[in-house]
Amino acid sequence: MIELRSDELRFRFPEVHRDASCRIEFIRTLRIPDDGDRYDLPPGLDSFPLQHVDDFAARVPKPWLGHGGVFLPMYQAEAMWLSFDGGDYPMAVKIGAGKINAITGEPWQDRLSAAPKQDYLVVPGQPWLDGFYAGKGLIRQFVAMALGEGYTAEEQLTGTAEHGGLQVVAYPMRKEEYEKRFGAVLYSMDTVCCVAAPAERLEEMGLAPGGLMEQEIYEDEFGIDVWDQSVGARCFVHILNSAQYHRVTGHKPPTEPPTAQQYAAAGLPWFRYYDRDREVLDQAGKLEGLDSVAAVRSKKRLAPLAGNEPLQPQVVKTLSPHGPAVRDGEW
Repeated sequence: MIELRSDELRFRFPEVHRDASCRIEFIRTLRIPDDGDRYDLPPGLDSFPLQHVDDFAARVPKPWLGHGGVFLPMYQAEAMWLSFDGGDYPMAVKIGAGKINAITGEPWQDRLSAAPKQDYLVVPGQPWLDGFYAGKGLIRQFVAMALGEGYTAEEQLTGTAEHGGLQVVAYPMRKEEYEKRFGAVLYSMDTVCCVAAPAERLEEMGLAPGGLMEQEIYEDEFGIDVWDQSVGARCFVHILNSAQYHRVTGHKPPTEPPTAQQYAAAGLPWFRYYDRDREVLDQAGKLEGLDSVAAVRSKKRLAPLAGNEPLQPQVVKTLSPHGPAVRDGEW
């Protein structure tokens, strides 16, 4: 079951084990320059506010009512990353954008796959995901763009602008595997469910590949057979632009974040993360050949987005799994 609490999605599987739970936050961040250089990890500024689709059933787009789930606001060309907190109970988590798998670029399917490519993350172990897999040790940042203009991964790979948003599914480790490997009782959480419940058509947003960032995606050290795929939990995360979010909810979205250049000029920290104990995915995929937002704009003969100038961070902090892996911004 899925619970929405304090702008977090909480996946919980009490039928498998009392400790089988994980949390996912959607974090507002700086949009890194999309200039071909590789950048360190930008900070987290705060969480995007999440709302239940069924709480606004008369105002959201009708197709959302079939998916249910939650929605959040993003400004045009704003960036995000996903933060995972899995406690100590292992989970396999799949992330899609516009029903395109964010690790492989293949069409979305709920079930996990390890061959020919691993198409999911393992939590704990993978602390965050900032974008689409772009080769060993690299991602292209998640950047919000309007559907129908050719920027999103969905449009580039399928030729259509149908789904938008994000898709998330989580599977817990099988109880017998967990108790064999770890044994100890840890903690539990209480529950409320995140499900959905007619409306004018709103222009939805999708996620496009932005600038290159150094981020490792880790291999599944347990193997696909340990995950209990009979009890997965799914959630659709829809995206509205800031004006539409205000119209639907009556609430103002967060203010626009600073540019990466403003943040760097203030001497505030960027981040690197290393986990030397884990193997890194090294698999070619469809996502590596996508055009970034800057490349699409160039093909359209449009000027680069504002705030796309190259930069050199003055302060870079190194994080590891053996210390607090905190990417909070200080703006």
